[in-house]
Amino acid sequence: MPNKTYGQLCPIARSLDVLGDRWTLLLIREFLLGPKRFKDLLAILTSMGPNRLSERLAMLVENGVIQPVTLHTPAATPAYELTALGERLRTPVLALGFWGLSLPVDERIDPSSARAELIALCLTAANDSLACVGLHEVYEFQVGAEVFHIQVSDGSLLARSGPCTEPADVKIQCDMDTFIALALRQITPTQALREGHAKLLHGDRPAFTRVFKVLEYKP
Repeated sequence: MPNKTYGQLCPIARSLDVLGDRWTLLLIREFLLGPKRFKDLLAILTSMGPNRLSERLAMLVENGVIQPVTLHTPAATPAYELTALGERLRTPVLALGFWGLSLPVDERIDPSSARAELIALCLTAANDSLACVGLHEVYEFQVGAEVFHIQVSDGSLLARSGPCTEPADVKIQCDMDTFIALALRQITPTQALREGHAKLLHGDRPAFTRVFKVLEYKP
């Protein structure tokens, strides 16, 4: 399926030939959080519609950015995931997201569309790598109805949708406002626990404090 082209022999133009259509980067955003089923993507990007979603997925497969995969929980289900080429988009896309954290909220934006896992995803691009050196932990978050987790592995962070597939070192429950306040250092983990804004479902307080030393917004 041919996609539009700028017709320029330029790496930036070629990248935009593949990624420049509306919705495409938002699909990449979702795949950065792990494999996704068609119905998951449609539920998140409701205005996209099934036909346009099918077209964008086919284009990304054709260009080697994503590939079909079968998920085996709870049953065999077709899905898509990033290829090695697609995974190379993590750094530039998250840099774009981190840049977007500084932009004012447009009045046309629906506040209910906010998702804590997307904020966490962007913050993984701004983590203090020195605070993560030698650290191997998994943090699971329950923020409202959302469940996601972050894997810390010796200086690198990876945000993933859904619960951990391995035992989490820390499980935290809070609402969206508290999660944002913790990430922005407007409230400390100790305050959040003491005032009842957050619950530590599993793990100890030092580990809870470590989470937000690793996951902190530093403009």
